[in-house]
Amino acid sequence: MELMLVPPPWLEQLLSTTFFTMCENHINTPRNECNMYCLDCKDQAFCFYCKQSWHKDHQVIQIRRSSYHDVVRVVEIQKVLDISGVQTYVINSARVLFLNERPQNQPKTNSVVGSGKSNSHLCEICRRNLLDPFRFCSLGCKLVGIKKDRNASFALSAKKDEEIGRMHEGMPRRLPSKEELREGIHKQVYQSKPFNSHLRPLCSNSRRRKGIPHRAPIGP
Repeated sequence: MELMLVPPPWLEQLLSTTFFTMCENHINTPRNECNMYCLDCKDQAFCFYCKQSWHKDHQVIQIRRSSYHDVVRVVEIQKVLDISGVQTYVINSARVLFLNERPQNQPKTNSVVGSGKSNSHLCEICRRNLLDPFRFCSLGCKLVGIKKDRNASFALSAKKDEEIGRMHEGMPRRLPSKEELREGIHKQVYQSKPFNSHLRPLCSNSRRRKGIPHRAPIGP
């Protein structure tokens, strides 16, 4: 049981790695920002071309950015870590989580300003306000929590993986951000509706064949 609580050896290196610098090996090529990390090599960040050259068959995750902070997509990180208890967010139609604690401009409080209501959803480590009933705001805070009281784990299990999937599927979708409105929400507007076989399809006027008009028969 004690071994199950030990974080993977690459996690602390990942959380302390600096991303989005210019790759020294491909300095004159486009897309040369270092936003990849290899879980097998456990070394520094590298770019798209380095992945093709030296990490083609390795386990690699891609780091992205939101408001100048490093994030990783849930679909990538949940394959190698138990991310239960970490707050997730929807950014550009993809569910992500933050790697590390983010600086807070406002004072740490557990009440909503102007409402008089108490917000019980706080990160156990940095006391950041959370949107949902999670324990941590980032992977870094969960790592600190594991070292502090060992009441959490990064170890994957079939049962936990199933619970995480149900938890994220059942979470209500939030109002889209400005970026989502620009890049993702239009897909739902123009999404085709399923055809109902019980309804008679309407014929378009443009496809109707104009017939030859006929006079009414003249009576005797």
